[in-house]
Amino acid sequence: MATAAYPPPPPYYKLYKDYIENPNSAPQPPPPIQGTYTLYGANYTTDDALPSLEEQGVRQLYPKGPNIDFKKELRSLNRELQLHILELADVLIERPSQYARRLEDISLIFKNLHHLLNSLRTHQARATLIHILELQIQRRKRAVEDIKRYGYFKSYEGFLKPFDDWIFYFGFLS
Repeated sequence: MATAAYPPPPPYYKLYKDYIENPNSAPQPPPPIQGTYTLYGANYTTDDALPSLEEQGVRQLYPKGPNIDFKKELRSLNRELQLHILELADVLIERPSQYARRLEDISLIFKNLHHLLNSLRTHQARATLIHILELQIQRRKRAVEDIKRYGYFKSYEGFLKPFDDWIFYFGFLS
């Protein structure tokens, strides 16, 4: 019995045979998925909203609302975590059979810390993107100034800096 090393191509490849001559002849890609979907047996959602601690069944240790002082709350939770870890050490020495309650408290504090940090991720991503775009603008302005002044890119380092590894790896300037 003969078997192929590779499976045959899917039948829809024939729909793209005239794509070079007429790009509109190929079918349009399907629209993006909205809502929930299942992948490998697990349910996922396309919403980027961070579920609240209550939705996850976890008690929230910091105040609710949009005006949270993240720095203050993170410091407070960190101090509380340190205190609970010291109490856990005392419990392990004096009453080893009662350590489970302290571990639950520490777990609750960690979950609250992680939730606070995860709620800051969108702000961090936005700030990082703004910083990257500002650096790109500075490099491009410097390149334009060099072209106006010298007629070519004088400041190679600033403009092509992100590509240094590639340039020397492939031997363009070596």
